[in-house]
Amino acid sequence: MTRRIRVRTSPVAAVAAALVLTLTLSGCVPWFLPQKSPATSTPTGENVENALDPFYSQVLRWKDCGDGLQCTTATAPLDWTDPAAGDIDLALVRHPAAGNKRVGSLLVNPGGPGGSGYDFVKDSLDYAADEKLQAGFDIVGFDPRGVGRSSAVTCLEPAQMDEYLYGLTSAPRGTDAWIQELETSAADFGAACDTNTGALLGHVDTESAARDLDLLRAVLGDKKLNYLGYSYGTFLGASYAELYPDKVGRLALDGALDPSTSNFDVTRVQAQGFESALRAYLADCLAGSECPFTGTVDQAMDTIGALLASVDVSPIAAKDGRELGSNALLTAIIYPLYQATAWQYLSDMFESVLAGEADYAFQFADQYNGRNKDGSYADNSTEAFTAINCIDYAYDDDPATMRAQAAEIEAAAPTIGRYMAFGDIGCANWPHAFTGERSEIKAEGAPPILVIGTTNDPATPYVWAKNLAAQLDSGHLVTFEGEGHTAYNKSNDCVNDAVDDYLLTGAVPETDPRC
Repeated sequence: MTRRIRVRTSPVAAVAAALVLTLTLSGCVPWFLPQKSPATSTPTGENVENALDPFYSQVLRWKDCGDGLQCTTATAPLDWTDPAAGDIDLALVRHPAAGNKRVGSLLVNPGGPGGSGYDFVKDSLDYAADEKLQAGFDIVGFDPRGVGRSSAVTCLEPAQMDEYLYGLTSAPRGTDAWIQELETSAADFGAACDTNTGALLGHVDTESAARDLDLLRAVLGDKKLNYLGYSYGTFLGASYAELYPDKVGRLALDGALDPSTSNFDVTRVQAQGFESALRAYLADCLAGSECPFTGTVDQAMDTIGALLASVDVSPIAAKDGRELGSNALLTAIIYPLYQATAWQYLSDMFESVLAGEADYAFQFADQYNGRNKDGSYADNSTEAFTAINCIDYAYDDDPATMRAQAAEIEAAAPTIGRYMAFGDIGCANWPHAFTGERSEIKAEGAPPILVIGTTNDPATPYVWAKNLAAQLDSGHLVTFEGEGHTAYNKSNDCVNDAVDDYLLTGAVPETDPRC
């Protein structure tokens, strides 16, 4: 299935890659024991309409979840425009502030959409926030509506999901018959999501999730929202600031999306971003002694292009019987590009595929898609990713329009662009259509908001961070000059200090420090 690249944060990718690649990342995260943190949270006495009072007045009851963590479940309206229509669950986990000068709660979102903030904090606390933030804040992970442990989108059984993600088309790419095959697959997927998820499927949009954020802020006992959002989490945070500028405390948005960007432009710019990252990988690879490619970067890109074209026509069989086509191979290429530290494993993967072996590539594709070795799926991140994006953007599956856009995408990214085109098919006939408008977010009246961008970020290209910082009335840009997706807590002290100082004290750099 042709689909847009997930804008997930690199710490999640790093942890998942560690499981597959047996990297030497410690499994012993230094969790801190709770200090002077109550077992329940008292609401802040919000002035809300009567229909919302039962939600804003709820008292969270936390339980010990081990390793110094506490967890609970909050209740939110299914439909914020009709609070009496039912409710949903929102799962939360927190690591209470380890220091003696607690600032408040810091809600963290890892991206996606569809990423689990609960698992991010539970399994990867030190990636989510460094020790300075852990000392000053209760670090709170939450699963947004539709995701993971919260009321979740449910679509397919594992075998059906395999066919949806990895199944091959019989018609040549780009033909009318090929488009029809994809439309049938997408329609079946959407119908399954609608049947198995129910009314929730129509209410997993980002605006509803942003309203959930305000509810969580209140029931956690905070007058203002302090928030650290990565990747898609920057759009969620910016959406909150637009809705509740007077409730903004300190918002750090790392690996920003441009809220005004159309679905087509997202795909085109991402294709350019990953093509640029692939070229950077090849330049580094060819400068070393153990690279599966020879010649120049351009020649190596030609080899990769030929490899994608080859498996598009003649897939490579894996030991489990699956066949590696161009979509799965592209996923396997993209996954290690999120982190420059994973480039050596990308070389290993390319070496195996060039030798006619598919299993290593499927390991990468499976990790990206959350598929376990036994064929089960670890979470619903792929289903939630599709459901949220389908209701957040407008789509057009007119063949003439898609072919014209495909030509633009391929011109922007000559090697991988053609395999990222025609993505509108997946959502054009979704059961719940996009009804909003993609526009700039200004958040007029909000206090300073920090936006962090990486110059060669493949998933959320740097231009989006510049755009968001410029759109926000109080946006302040921090640039990391380097590779990889997102920068905080994985780049250098310049970035880390700027984010820590801002979240702990509210101070913003006078000018972009260009870290």
